[in-house]
Amino acid sequence: AAPGPRSYTTLRDEAVKLFNSLQQLELEQDPVPLMQGILQTCLDLPPLVDEIYCQLVKQTTEPPAPGGQGDLHYWQLLTCMSCTFLPSPPVLRFLRFHLDRTESRFPTSEMAKYACFIREALGKTKGRECVPSLEEILVLMRRQEMICTVHCPGAPACSVAISSHTTAEEVRGCSRAGVAQELVSRLGLSQSPNIFALYEQSRRREQPVGSTTLLADVLTRFE
Repeated sequence: AAPGPRSYTTLRDEAVKLFNSLQQLELEQDPVPLMQGILQTCLDLPPLVDEIYCQLVKQTTEPPAPGGQGDLHYWQLLTCMSCTFLPSPPVLRFLRFHLDRTESRFPTSEMAKYACFIREALGKTKGRECVPSLEEILVLMRRQEMICTVHCPGAPACSVAISSHTTAEEVRGCSRAGVAQELVSRLGLSQSPNIFALYEQSRRREQPVGSTTLLADVLTRFE
C-alpha cells in the first residue's frame, strides 16, 4: 500500500535519516520501497527536498563505479524526484549544470539517458499530491510510461499510456484531445449539451477526476 501518515522528529534528524537511507540505497537489491519512503518524507517535509537533490547530485558526481548498480540507483531516485518535486531556483540551476556535465562526459551512457529524461521532466513538473506509486517508480526507473485502463459504459475499455505529468485533459493513447473527449466520441454523444468527465471509483468513494488532476496521483491513491 502507499505510505500512510508518519510521525517525524526535527528536520535535522530527518535529514540525517534520509542521508542514511541514501547510503543504504546504493546496496539495495530492490530499491523501490526505499525510494518511495524517501519521496514520502520529502512530500511531508518540503524543506528537505533541496537537501535530497543536493545529496543526489553529490552521489552522482565522480562515483567510484560510473554506471554501476549503486550509481544507477541514485540516478533512478533523481528521476523520481524530478517527476515529483521542483527544487528551489538556485538548486535547480545547480542540478541543470550537473545534468549537462554528465551528458557531456558520458554521452552514450545510461547516466546521460537519465540526465536527458530528468531535464525534460523538470520542465513539466508542477508538484504532486501523492508520491509515485510502486508501479510508477518501476516504470520511471526504466524511463517508460505507465499503462492504465479506462472503462466506459457500452464501449470497450481503453488502454492509455500516461506519464507522471499527464492530466485528465492530456491523456495520450486514445486521442490527443484526451480520454474524456475520446469516450464522448465513441458513445456518439459529441453533440450532447451535457458535460462528461473521468471518474475514479473505489469501494469507499466515487468522484470525478478534475481536468487538471494528475492521473499518476489517482493511481497512487488506488495502490
